[in-house]
Amino acid sequence: MGTDLAVPPIYSPFAEAIHPLYRDIDQQTALWAEKFRIGSDELRGRLVRHDIGGFSARILPEGREEVVSLLSDFVLWLFGVDDGHCEEGELGRKPGELSGYLSRLLRVAQNPETPMLPDDPLADGLRDLRRRVDHYGTAGQAARWVDALREYFFSVVWEASHRTAGTVPDLDDYTLMRLYDGATSVVLPLLEMGYGYELQPHERDNTRVRAAAELASFIITWDNDIFSYHKEAGGKDEFWLNALRVLERERGVSSEAALDLAISQRDRATNLFLLLCERLRADASPQLKQYLDSLGSFIRGAQDWGITSVRYTTPHDPARFPDAFRQTPVDPSVRPLGIAAVDWWFELV
Repeated sequence: MGTDLAVPPIYSPFAEAIHPLYRDIDQQTALWAEKFRIGSDELRGRLVRHDIGGFSARILPEGREEVVSLLSDFVLWLFGVDDGHCEEGELGRKPGELSGYLSRLLRVAQNPETPMLPDDPLADGLRDLRRRVDHYGTAGQAARWVDALREYFFSVVWEASHRTAGTVPDLDDYTLMRLYDGATSVVLPLLEMGYGYELQPHERDNTRVRAAAELASFIITWDNDIFSYHKEAGGKDEFWLNALRVLERERGVSSEAALDLAISQRDRATNLFLLLCERLRADASPQLKQYLDSLGSFIRGAQDWGITSVRYTTPHDPARFPDAFRQTPVDPSVRPLGIAAVDWWFELV
């Protein structure tokens, strides 16, 4: 049984939206997963019921259908890696072997023609994903997608080392790890592809734009940790990492107090995100304005998916989730979080 922790309505100033073809996209992803045999039969059967197509359709509500479908297949593939190998598989407790396997997968992403990992479903699926990234994106976007995969792979090996040792990282380390193992940065190039533009380096690499993207990642992953706490606390694995669990350990507080702290942190991050975006829009190109809008859609899409997908609602042991979101933050401030890895965000305002 999971914890009986009740999640209150959280602050979300972003508009709800979804691509009109979300049902078709979800069905196509189920077929794609079956075609490439992603994960075990049991895992695949679970993943195709998680409304991953709906999640992707919320991230790109007005995007090109082909890219929304690509994103949906990619998100399912990521769960095939994370659930199938890192959390539920043997490699999740063998960081050295996991590092080798992920390095070979990375080579497949870089050069799909490489004769490596033959007859490996994840490698075959990744080759198909890379082919479509090349088709719908630019060479630069494909390179950034591969770079983001490298960051994601590196972080899940870090997590595996904690799983092997049975240790819980401190808040600074966990926050840094979560920015990457939440697999949010790997989605960012697809935000551009979805609307058929490429953000220019002088804008994308601007310090405030990079901070906005990291803030979006923080909000998405902290919200995910809030929504997944019930599932993870009641799961089969005795080892699991979550922002609330880290806060419980570090601050010596109850799960209810940790939830309040996490909500305050994600509220302050949301307030800062809105302020940064407002200032960036003043002299932003149309492409940057679309990118900032897409970051907001990503945040809201993850929120809507988080309180509705059976991945987190766990109908067999129902989580206590809100059915709506707050229009105002519990914490209206932009006080720094006191987390060394990310407090530089707050110095920008």
